[in-house]
Amino acid sequence: MLDRVTTTAAALALMAGAVLAAEDTITLGMVLEPPNLDPTAGAAAAIDEVVYANIFEGLTRFGPDGSVRPALAASWDVDAEGRIFTFHLHDGVTFHDGTAMDAEDVKFSLDRARAEDSTNAQKALFAGIDTVEVTDSLTVTVTLKAPDGNFPFNMAWGDAVIVAPESIATAATSPVGTGPFRFESWTQGDRIEITRNDAYWGEPAALSRATFRIISDPTAAFAAMMAGDIDAFPNFPAPETLAQLAADPRFKVIVGSTEGETILAMNNGQPPLDNVKVREAIAHAINRQDIIDGAMFGYGTPIGTHFAPHNPDYVDLTALSAYDPEKSKALLAEAGVEGLKLRLALPPPTYARRGGEIIAAQLAAVGIQTEITNVEWAQWLEQVFKGKDFDLTIVSHTEPMDINIYARPDYYFQYGKPEFVALMDELTKTSDPAGRSALLRQAQEMIAKDYVNAYLFQLAKTGVANARIEGLWENSPTQANDLTAVRWVE
Repeated sequence: MLDRVTTTAAALALMAGAVLAAEDTITLGMVLEPPNLDPTAGAAAAIDEVVYANIFEGLTRFGPDGSVRPALAASWDVDAEGRIFTFHLHDGVTFHDGTAMDAEDVKFSLDRARAEDSTNAQKALFAGIDTVEVTDSLTVTVTLKAPDGNFPFNMAWGDAVIVAPESIATAATSPVGTGPFRFESWTQGDRIEITRNDAYWGEPAALSRATFRIISDPTAAFAAMMAGDIDAFPNFPAPETLAQLAADPRFKVIVGSTEGETILAMNNGQPPLDNVKVREAIAHAINRQDIIDGAMFGYGTPIGTHFAPHNPDYVDLTALSAYDPEKSKALLAEAGVEGLKLRLALPPPTYARRGGEIIAAQLAAVGIQTEITNVEWAQWLEQVFKGKDFDLTIVSHTEPMDINIYARPDYYFQYGKPEFVALMDELTKTSDPAGRSALLRQAQEMIAKDYVNAYLFQLAKTGVANARIEGLWENSPTQANDLTAVRWVE
């Protein structure tokens, strides 16, 4: 009897130990698998969702409230003109491979990002840099071509993280950064694992390990949460089940905002979508609320331009493209377009696949037929984003404050109107807050009145997590699953 009691007690102790051991690990669900893990050479949001603030760090970073905070730069100075930024780096920072991070790495990273042959998806962030000079191992001076008070904001993007020449060649599959977590493994199609960096220069992470599980199917995501296979799903793909999860004391539902402008993007560079009347007709054929209700189960805020409604400079322009199918038909007649058939490429996210079916029906009601093709994310990036081989597509642009993409004529929807480019150039040179607000309002109105794209809704951040997890971001000022403050609580 004593042996049995002893054995039972030992077993219970082992079980308790296993529970305690698991308290510093977490498994998160992700809808999309990143095409690679190098944020300086890829446009997919899923890259930053794994590596931002976890593996890689920049000179500055975004906080959960959207503020720009020091990161690898402990501080910085700017001259009176707003052209010369001097960054003072933290001492004693090392990359995960043990090599020192210093001013030479900063110069390498910025020069690489702005080089003529750069593959950085946000190369425009670095276009204003004139020179990058190393003063000493912990001091870097960046001189801009023109004043830009937004430069520390630009340096907080995932595309601006600091990398090393010794390890950048393998960053796509084996990233080496300076962050609180190290890359451990990537089982493609299934999971990515990272572990705590015990040599981290800053505040150590509470978690010893994090696993990102790739679960794209909404039904499977719900089942994984209910079974306890997933501890948290920061961007949960089954909003129809959130009420059920919220009623279960094991979980908490986290609803916030994102920087994600969800749009029906149009290829302005090819007929008939190079005709503003056709684009306007498409915009008026769409009932935003039907898409929000049908695809997102009510989660989302209607938008009429490419700007976040929570931004103080947002202008509500939804009336310009209000649902009006009769006006849509009239515009198509004015444009001389009959029997229009367009290709609609839909990437994997729920908002795209479900929303695309609704939009196809709405367009059919005004005489526009669509040929729907469901594409995987890698194919979307190659065919639509890079190749511009599409008519229509649905995507959520989750980068912060990214209205300047409309100034890029080579961008996938091919707008680049000279007047808009001039507006963005003026914005870059303007530091006065009132002046910047006025220019941003003009920019919003210009793309809305040109019907560059059909603006659908601001993507809500609908997440679900174990009720005992704290520190996950409620809002998404950038595309990230920042685990630096995440921990289990009693």
